[in-house]
Amino acid sequence: MKYVIIIPDGAADEPQAALDGRTPLEAAQTPAMDALATAGIVGRANHVPAQLPAGSAVANMSLLGYDPTQQFTGRAPLEAAAQGIELGPDDWAIRCNLVTIEDQVMRDFTADHISTEEATQLLAAAQEQVDCAALEFVPGVSYRNLLLFRGTKKPAPFTTDTRATPPHDLTDRTVLEDYPRGPGSDLLNTLMEQSVYWFAEHPVNTARRQAGKLPATNVWLWGLGGRPTLEPFADRYGLQGAMITAVDLLRGLAGMIGWRRLEVPGATGYLDTDYQAKGQQAIAALDEVDVVCVHIEAPDEASHEGRAEAKVQALEEIDTHIVAPLCEALAQRDTWRVLVTPDHPTFLRTKTHSHGDVPWAMAGAGIAPDASTGYHEAAAAASQQAFPDGWQLMDFFIRG
Repeated sequence: MKYVIIIPDGAADEPQAALDGRTPLEAAQTPAMDALATAGIVGRANHVPAQLPAGSAVANMSLLGYDPTQQFTGRAPLEAAAQGIELGPDDWAIRCNLVTIEDQVMRDFTADHISTEEATQLLAAAQEQVDCAALEFVPGVSYRNLLLFRGTKKPAPFTTDTRATPPHDLTDRTVLEDYPRGPGSDLLNTLMEQSVYWFAEHPVNTARRQAGKLPATNVWLWGLGGRPTLEPFADRYGLQGAMITAVDLLRGLAGMIGWRRLEVPGATGYLDTDYQAKGQQAIAALDEVDVVCVHIEAPDEASHEGRAEAKVQALEEIDTHIVAPLCEALAQRDTWRVLVTPDHPTFLRTKTHSHGDVPWAMAGAGIAPDASTGYHEAAAAASQQAFPDGWQLMDFFIRG
């Protein structure tokens, strides 16, 4: 049996006036997803428990079959794992965005999609200025970076009660009420404040302003946590898996559960990603592993930017270049199952992640069709197939 999981990140949404009262999934032309719904079943799942932050870290952990109420420690540790960073039992990882804040408003949580080279230079400058030996800035990709606190050098001041807001939840909003709070927050806030002065006249920002780009005004620290422990997927299900993604969070999750991480040239984690290359890599991986998971960040990015038409286009690209060719390839095999599901809703209205159900479609061997004829939120809402504890969906997909 071959299993394929396709994650259009943040695809679930509300009806949009700009789309004649339809959701992006309803407005998009997605014949391959609709065909899966018709051949199989549609349902809904909630991957973000009410007591946990609405975001991709919690949601994707649940989607892959792990109970986040028991195993989620924070987003940054997963991203550290993606970079091969070993966290000791007393270490903490902290997500470090480079952002643009103007007049205490989050102008851009990506610092105008700053380049990795520019980000590396700015973080090197920050490292030179920081006066705590336990702190280490680690460049990642573009605006997505890390700060490590090595607990062997100094006891970490953070606890599970430390709170910090994701910057993408603050787009075009004031940040005054959303600085870190709780144990250790004074350290985080001090670093964020000091970085304003470290970066103000840095050559990277001078050049960006001259080129008409937004500067990276400071770091924004969030998503902190210690090292989690996840049971290998193969131990749980007896299956080997592979992840295709451009996002470190998913790379880290894959590594922690023992999946291979397949890199695709042209995969950007944005709207301009190479959808076709992802689809072709997934088809090739079918010969190598039992479970192939393709994660596409583009719909989520469109919602963060409030762009309904871009979200529709991203869904159509996923359908054409990923879902359709994968289904054609699977049709040449004896037994298979496919699951298409977002991780969480990301509303165009709020430009941020949300709690709540997401629609899923599942088809293949042993899946008796229901009455569904399309894949979208309304079909899922009418279904009797529901997983309030979303992490149980994976067990149903593999074993049900």
